[in-house]
Amino acid sequence: MFGGPGPSGPGTAGAGPFGTTRRKLAAVGAAMALALGAGGAGAGVVLALTHESTVYASPTAVSGVSSKSTTAQVAAAVQPSVVSIQAQTASGTEGGSGVVLRSDGVILTNAHVVSGAQQVAVKFSDGRTAPAQVLGADKAEDIAVVKAQGVSGLKPATLGASRNVSVGDEVLAVGSPLGLDGSVTSGIVSALGREIQEGGDQQQQLPPGLQGRLSRQQQTVIKNAIQTDAAINPGNSGGALVNAAGQVIGVNTAIATSGSSSGNIGVGFAIPVDSAKKAADAIIAGASV
Repeated sequence: MFGGPGPSGPGTAGAGPFGTTRRKLAAVGAAMALALGAGGAGAGVVLALTHESTVYASPTAVSGVSSKSTTAQVAAAVQPSVVSIQAQTASGTEGGSGVVLRSDGVILTNAHVVSGAQQVAVKFSDGRTAPAQVLGADKAEDIAVVKAQGVSGLKPATLGASRNVSVGDEVLAVGSPLGLDGSVTSGIVSALGREIQEGGDQQQQLPPGLQGRLSRQQQTVIKNAIQTDAAINPGNSGGALVNAAGQVIGVNTAIATSGSSSGNIGVGFAIPVDSAKKAADAIIAGASV
């Protein structure tokens, strides 16, 4: 569990050139679902992604985080591994978030964040910006990988394992909601094994009480998702859901909304990290980077 109050982490960077996104993230499904992963037990496992390496699990978590760390300390350790993403499309500018996989600028995000992008820019936690190239996207999994140009020495995120996540686990959502870079919200894993459909008009598939209350987007079904009450808003897409050890357990992707509002109502969803890293591995291998 996260510790009590402690010294605050680095200040939140301003929105800078990154505009506020108007994207509404939809969550629709007969048995709603999205998922995230948690820390692994035993010895840490490191899997190489071609020229660089991505830390997929760790017995003791992220550097600078311990079992006695406060929420502020966990947030401070994770923030350098989360970026803001701005995608310029034919219809305007879309904002989102991403998770650093490699020190040379390979970054994981949602496919819908960079869908149709003609230009992509990445903003790091220290305020630097860089143009980025989309290496590929798996729309079925809503996962994409981009590579920031001309950067090095980035801090890769530590990825956990979805199978270790339990209902009630404390989590942080890190990203750029509404263009507010480096934002952190806290909550718990409120449910597991959800299935959601991002977009479409299948409101009739929702459980009673949620029909007509979800925003709409694209036709993507996310299975076995993690539900969280950590506040997730437009712009958080592609950002990290992390556990108390600072490990990424999911990729934030969708929210339920109330009526005409696109804001958070305490029901958010993330793609399980196991699914996300599998899709990312395939994209990176195909791009030969």
